[in-house]
Amino acid sequence: MTDILPAAENPHEPTPPVEPGGSPADAPRGTDDSASLWRQAFRRMRRNPIAIIGAVIVLVFVLVALLAPWLAPYPAGATPGRDLIRPTEIPGPSAEYPLGLDRFGSDVLSQLIWGARSSLVIGVVSTLLGLFGGVAVGLLAGAFGGGVDTLAMRFVDLMLAIPSLLLAVSIAAIAGQNNSAIIIAIGVVQIPIFARLLRGSMLQQRNSDYVLAARSLGLTRGTVTMSHVLPNSLGPVIVQATLVLATAVIEAAALSFLGLGGGRPTDAEWGRMLTGAQAELSIAPRLALYPGLCISLTALGFTLLGESLREALDPRMRRR
Repeated sequence: MTDILPAAENPHEPTPPVEPGGSPADAPRGTDDSASLWRQAFRRMRRNPIAIIGAVIVLVFVLVALLAPWLAPYPAGATPGRDLIRPTEIPGPSAEYPLGLDRFGSDVLSQLIWGARSSLVIGVVSTLLGLFGGVAVGLLAGAFGGGVDTLAMRFVDLMLAIPSLLLAVSIAAIAGQNNSAIIIAIGVVQIPIFARLLRGSMLQQRNSDYVLAARSLGLTRGTVTMSHVLPNSLGPVIVQATLVLATAVIEAAALSFLGLGGGRPTDAEWGRMLTGAQAELSIAPRLALYPGLCISLTALGFTLLGESLREALDPRMRRR
């Protein structure tokens, strides 16, 4: 008879924890459902070839950035071939320099490897800055509502009214010509995107059954927001962060190309390499090809990974 009893009546099965004033059946399960949703999403991504390709591309560039001191033939900014440079000739690939030299005599392969570290650090840190700032603004708007929501959203609308590249260039020019200025510029531009996304997601979750059940058990609004509403609202934000990483790498290269990154011409950064290659297109177009290819592949990897994650979390895709 034990085998046909319902699971809740099985005496050997542990009883779910009971909140004060409620019963096991009344306990909110929103956070558990969210964790299960993420596990299912990752299982679907492991079976998705597009997600695997994106993850492999991202992993390769991350490993190159982390292992740059051991992979790069020469230190960052070194110019071992400066004596080989001629006004009308830049040596191409050779046994000593597999991808050739640039105008300053730097080994292009070493510059690309060190540039991966610099470009990825700028992209990741700026995305995290925008993510935390956007979550803070969106949390205030979604949790309090009313006048706080109105004020926060008018601030977001004001930032979105300015073209993102123009806003980033303005912030970078004011903050100074260095990598920190680029990180701040890109991060600030992303804040309204994350804020609006989190606020909309929280408004959808606020009237869910598990939220009503938690309130009926006497939990405070702050506890419900931080323990149930916020964790279940972060899915779209995390997906957007993955996609923003792709644009952050491109924007970092664009700002460096415009000369807002500062530093020496021999400093390893993909956007700065494009700037140096601009004057050498007639005699060495490969100098623009290599960093451009790295930027494109990195953005492609993050885009494929982000789109696959979005599809894995989409309820319409889960029903297929």
